[in-house]
Amino acid sequence: MNLTNASALSWRSSSLVLRDVLQLFKLRIATLIAATAAAGYMLAAGAAADGWRLLLLVAGTLLAAASSGAFNHYHEAVSDRLMQRTADRPFASGRLQRHPRWLALFGLQLAISLWLVAHAAGLASAAFVFLGAFCYGVVYTVWLKRRSAWNIVIGGLSGSFALLAGSAVQGGNGLDGMAWSFALILCLWTPPHFWSLAIAQREEYERAGIPMLPVVLGNARAAQVVFLSTVLLAAASLMPLYFGAGLIYAIPALAVSALFLQRAWLLRQLPSRHTAIRSFLASLLHLAVLLCAAGLDAWWRSS
Repeated sequence: MNLTNASALSWRSSSLVLRDVLQLFKLRIATLIAATAAAGYMLAAGAAADGWRLLLLVAGTLLAAASSGAFNHYHEAVSDRLMQRTADRPFASGRLQRHPRWLALFGLQLAISLWLVAHAAGLASAAFVFLGAFCYGVVYTVWLKRRSAWNIVIGGLSGSFALLAGSAVQGGNGLDGMAWSFALILCLWTPPHFWSLAIAQREEYERAGIPMLPVVLGNARAAQVVFLSTVLLAAASLMPLYFGAGLIYAIPALAVSALFLQRAWLLRQLPSRHTAIRSFLASLLHLAVLLCAAGLDAWWRSS
């Protein structure tokens, strides 16, 4: 083998390891959690938001969420092998070997993230970031996931704690009614979001022995719960208007809530994989639009 081929193989091997590490930290979910913390800070600070403080808050929250996501991969490696959607994860596939050193790395990463948030945003924000990571990594993954069909309801508090972490940043308006209303929205958003996906993946969860709601109730009854949950979420999405949110928030919130309700209604009428995936995608759009609109509205009202 010549040097060129050896170099190419080495580069390919390094890129595959990097891909596994990035997958391990569930960066898509971690990025969503970090964006939620950023939205919380914008709600509290508005046009007075400090760019560096925001950047460090986002970085710290991202690291914390990534550490809890990686722990989820580590803890769930055996059951992940039983599901097509998760079988290729680094620990489940065996490409990364499970070893206690990984736990030490995840713990160190969490500690660094908390120090970063505490330094930039204050102890209250760091405490909320810790609670979010603990809620997902321990309460959901270790305690509830295999014990209760309502596991994701409590696990969804991770997003609420991230929002509160942003709102508690020094220099903002703190934990006012607006912050708590969005924390409620995050809490109510997670069940219909995740249960829509669980309906689409019910057979895999059943094979893995995980009592997700569709496994326990069946797809038809679970779809009814998704619709009722979406109705509650849509109502909660209007709560910020009571606390002073303006049209920049109201119009997009009404539009995406109506879309999510329509997709959830179709899922209730015909609980299939197709309608479940459409409801799941609508939930992602719902949250993304709400967070962006909330941040822009807060900036506009305070500028």
